[in-house]
Amino acid sequence: MAGTGSLEGRIALVTGAARGLGFAIAQHLAGEGATVWLNGRDKAALEDAAERIGGAARPLCFDVGDAAAVEAEFALLAEDGLDILVNNVGQRDRRSFEEIGRGDMARLLEVNLIAPFDLARRAAPLLRKSAQGRIINITSIASEIARGDASYTASKAALDGLTRALAAELGPDGVTVNAVAPGFVLTERNEDWFTDGDAIAAHLARRTSLGRWAEPAEIAGPVAFLASSAASFITGHTLIVDGGYVTHF
Repeated sequence: MAGTGSLEGRIALVTGAARGLGFAIAQHLAGEGATVWLNGRDKAALEDAAERIGGAARPLCFDVGDAAAVEAEFALLAEDGLDILVNNVGQRDRRSFEEIGRGDMARLLEVNLIAPFDLARRAAPLLRKSAQGRIINITSIASEIARGDASYTASKAALDGLTRALAAELGPDGVTVNAVAPGFVLTERNEDWFTDGDAIAAHLARRTSLGRWAEPAEIAGPVAFLASSAASFITGHTLIVDGGYVTHF
């Protein structure tokens, strides 16, 4: 993928990067010149993703919910340093809140909130050493417009709050912390979830200003922007990238 080279010499970690939005983000960052660590739990899938991206991509297989594994892998990352952390990995449980037990909610929060918190905490010493330390959290428009889905909505709203709090805490060290909140994105997972593609397309045509899904690359671009020097004075911000879904009535 050709790019501007705006991230030349930078080192990034993207979680949940074997497929879908995470893969698109990793590919875009690599296209802008960054060396990118691709995180996930499936070693074979990560190796395949890294091969498709090319020489700037490296697989890094660990579960973000496994504290011991995270600690071990960050010891490896410390050898080369880190400039950009993209907390992309997330889970969703589409059952009603009355069907979701306490344990289910705890597991979802472990991935959607606690893992980004822990990764940011471990990345902070490395990012402070960088001339352009960046944390970018992938949240959701669900935190802006609730339509049920209480467990996911609550976890993503909390991640927005974490973004602002970390921006305040890490700003004096020159590290910016922002979030990107995508709308409907046409990833492999969404194709699996939304079996009636015609109904979803009709809904988006009515409800979204641009009248369509986003392609993963259209979310990856804003992430790369926030990682670049062009966004050096932006922090504590959640950038909604939804084709006008939130504002179109």
